[in-house]
Amino acid sequence: YSGAALFVLPSLYEGFGLPVLEAMACGVPVACSNTSSLPEVAGAHAALLFDPTNVDEIAAVIARALTEPGLLNHLRNQAQPRANEFTWQRTADQTRLAYRYALGQA
Repeated sequence: YSGAALFVLPSLYEGFGLPVLEAMACGVPVACSNTSSLPEVAGAHAALLFDPTNVDEIAAVIARALTEPGLLNHLRNQAQPRANEFTWQRTADQTRLAYRYALGQA
């Protein structure tokens, strides 16, 4: 990921969106689908979103990212902090809470 100018993920369905977080953790700007879990994972200001069924929109987002002055730097600056919000410790804590809730111990 580290050598990429932009990571693009035109996915119709993602269970979680680890490729987006992997790219962000490397400081790579992201453009991804506005479907499934991806908008939540990418965050409101850390990625560009597009309709994965609209080829013209995907092309326009890529062109915008590569030509709009300062946009890649903005996304790059947002990427790693966003990825840092997702940790395995946080995942474990939230899973434990979900089990406690399911067992009526919340």
